[in-house]
Amino acid sequence: KAVKIGMVRVNGSLTDKFQLLKDLGFDGVELDSPNNLKLEEVKAAIDATGLPVHGVVDSKHWNQTLSHESADVRKQGLDALMTAIKDAKSYGASSVLLVPAVVKGEATYEKCWKRSIPEIKKAIPLAEEQGIDILLENVWNGFLTDPVETAKYIDELGSERVGAYYDTGNSVRYGNPVIWIRTLGKRIKKLDIKEFDLAL
Repeated sequence: KAVKIGMVRVNGSLTDKFQLLKDLGFDGVELDSPNNLKLEEVKAAIDATGLPVHGVVDSKHWNQTLSHESADVRKQGLDALMTAIKDAKSYGASSVLLVPAVVKGEATYEKCWKRSIPEIKKAIPLAEEQGIDILLENVWNGFLTDPVETAKYIDELGSERVGAYYDTGNSVRYGNPVIWIRTLGKRIKKLDIKEFDLAL
């Protein structure tokens, strides 16, 4: 049971935040990457508290999207993913959470699929070498809104290092979570748990 570091809304050092999570009974934390943290700072927080960094969240995937029409922007997004994989390894984490594409403007669903697959494939060799999973989260990005499509997308990437970071709350907007879980099956490697109010 862990939370993302951005959820820790208190003042203090990284070690202070790690200690708070430890005291509250959490088993781990996720950091963002790329970031401005020094590796020594992260390792000091881990050593002082015993709280592991279980994963890393790609901090650039919403803006420097792997589905952007600009090859330069996609390259920036790929570089960010590569950095996140390397940071995950350095922190002792096991995964990088990735939003693979964003349907927006001229970036249609079809273009998102066509553009993002090759970019992620470029990062897979590094992920395999470093022993880090690239886990795709189902979010409100207009892409992979169906569990069958999500399974197909993951399978097309063709690596055991690519899987699903399944978000129970996010999927309620598009369908029954039970169907998502049964369809994705062993592709699910981590869970993001939160509620979803259908009245909102």
